[in-house]
Amino acid sequence: MIIALLLVLIVIASVVFTFISPWTFTELASNWWTIDLTTNITFIVTGIAFVAVNLFMAYVIVRYRHRKGQQAEYMPEKPRLEKILIAITSIGIVVLLAPGMFVYNELISAPAEAMKVEVLGEQWRWSYRFAGEDGEFGATSPELIGPQNPYGIVPDDPAGEDDVLVQSNTVHLPLDVPIDLQIRSKDVLHNFYVPEFRVKMDAVPGMVTETWFTPTRTGTYDLICAEYCGRAHYNMVGEVIVEERTAFDQWLAGQPTLAGRPAQDGEADGDGDTDDGEPKTPIERGRMIAQNNGCLGCHSVDGSQGVGPTWQGVFGSEVTLAGGETVTANEEYLRTAVRNPNEQIHQGYPANVMQAYGESQINEEQLSDLIEYMKSLSESENPSE
Repeated sequence: MIIALLLVLIVIASVVFTFISPWTFTELASNWWTIDLTTNITFIVTGIAFVAVNLFMAYVIVRYRHRKGQQAEYMPEKPRLEKILIAITSIGIVVLLAPGMFVYNELISAPAEAMKVEVLGEQWRWSYRFAGEDGEFGATSPELIGPQNPYGIVPDDPAGEDDVLVQSNTVHLPLDVPIDLQIRSKDVLHNFYVPEFRVKMDAVPGMVTETWFTPTRTGTYDLICAEYCGRAHYNMVGEVIVEERTAFDQWLAGQPTLAGRPAQDGEADGDGDTDDGEPKTPIERGRMIAQNNGCLGCHSVDGSQGVGPTWQGVFGSEVTLAGGETVTANEEYLRTAVRNPNEQIHQGYPANVMQAYGESQINEEQLSDLIEYMKSLSESENPSE
């Protein structure tokens, strides 16, 4: 009897807590109220099952409790009862699954007028590409991805000339405009997840996944990778800034297009010079190399904590290695850190996270430019070597 009473009390407490619970859904920042509706349907169906099962157990405990002189009765089967239970279970499964199928179909079917935004995930950062005035992305190919072409864009495709490239973990989006996200990955499985948008979609290597939403509230929203993607998975975060259309247009106009981006190392513009006739400095080239190779996804340039040591003030500083010895972060140390990163592990940071960059990925000239960029981030005078 005590157990039966406890089961009834658990049911009553659970139902009451469900209706007075403070853990309700936060206000939506997008149009996907159907996601919440589907979740509520799941709560209702599973809640009914929870109440029914526990009250049935309480009834059985009371109805068939032990009485002196009574014996248990063996009932091999009851076909009618089995058919009823199968029917009830089937209805419950249909009610659970059917809404989700319809919602998912809507979730991946963007309206024709939606703004196209490509999301590119890689260990451990996000990059973006906006379709230009023609509303179409230039073609891409995984074989073309490299330090000089981080998006893998086919260079002779005219549709890609006006594509807007955003190599940052922060992206801006316009208010009340449908956004068609086309998501892909450069390396392993990632997941693009903004809780307030009710948007969560895998980034799968070798394919493009798609989802869409309409931001309905301005603000800054956290973006996280919701699929374990390696040792620095926890650091694969970003921000989505939703703002009025005028502010968004101003931001977008300040981003480089494929045709108008600063020339890469070794490339030339239509006049034969780099960067519209002005040669780029080693520091500018080094910054571009760091961005294109994903270095800034792990190494901060403002002193903040990252997967790897910050580059701010690193050149000329004293670095304590994992074994306890101290070395000076001169050019030789930085060169070794790029070519063979596991040879000298910075104390407090994990080994076997950073890949070694060989000549085919970063040549000697590019490596020198990268080191010059690191030097520029140092507040101390460069030591003599």
